[in-house]
Amino acid sequence: MPPSDITQAIDSIPYSGFVVAPAFIDPNGHMNVGYYSVLFDQALDLPWDRLGVGSASTEATGCSTFTLESHVTYQREVHAGDPLDFTFQVIDFDAKRLHYVMTMLHADERWLAATSEAISICVDMTTRRSADWPADRLERLRALHETHARRPRPAEVGRVIGIRRK
Repeated sequence: MPPSDITQAIDSIPYSGFVVAPAFIDPNGHMNVGYYSVLFDQALDLPWDRLGVGSASTEATGCSTFTLESHVTYQREVHAGDPLDFTFQVIDFDAKRLHYVMTMLHADERWLAATSEAISICVDMTTRRSADWPADRLERLRALHETHARRPRPAEVGRVIGIRRK
């Protein structure tokens, strides 16, 4: 896919069709904390495949992505049967890493349920060490970043965890 088309391809992905499964509900009556990450990971497959850095491209390039760090914020409870939509935004990137944020929205009511901010790294699967993105993938990341950099940065990006003291 040409770099000029990547933003359209990523932003036109239907990040919908996700539903909170009854098996994801914990004794508190809402989705268990671990399943937020599961759903964010499943939704991430969509842009990863279009960017050419997902599991579908591993055989062709010999590279995959590993998550170095992630931070999930829980904004509002979701319950069994709730429909969910996701968004994806590139925050930054370099020759090996990609910093991005995703949002989880209630699909019908459009309120923010959660965010997931992460940094992933390109890994050469033969050596299992970090590697530069393949040149065409790097161009896709560059093109997408140029567009996404003009968007508002979600308030949750860059948050530091800790107890706030006066």
